[in-house]
Amino acid sequence: MPNDPFIAWTKFQPPPEQWERLKPVARQMRWEPTPAENRLWQRIRKRQVEGAKFRRQVPFDRFLVDFCCFEVRLVIEVDGPIHQYSVEADAIRQEFIEFLGFRVLRCTNQQVFLGIDGVVGLIGEAVRAGRGTPT
Repeated sequence: MPNDPFIAWTKFQPPPEQWERLKPVARQMRWEPTPAENRLWQRIRKRQVEGAKFRRQVPFDRFLVDFCCFEVRLVIEVDGPIHQYSVEADAIRQEFIEFLGFRVLRCTNQQVFLGIDGVVGLIGEAVRAGRGTPT
């Protein structure tokens, strides 16, 4: 697949009728991120991690993922308290995203707040692995 971000994004964009429902949700989630998502976003935006371009609240069919780097096919999910009640739904969603050829890296709010450097380090390792460069 070419590394053109537009081509990568449009390949996974939902059908128009689903996108019309998801677009306002994605926009609101970008405007009002959770504190953990915002903290992580401040560390990974603007190619701060290995020069990788991350997008936030990216649509994948009927799902929105917290962060995505199309170049290395990496999805990052920040799991808050609600995720302890949606384990089965999260597993189905992750399986779908992995079926599309993406690696899913999950972290908790607590990991972001108490160990942001470690989380960013794991993301850096995943980016290097996705590029096939040594860690």
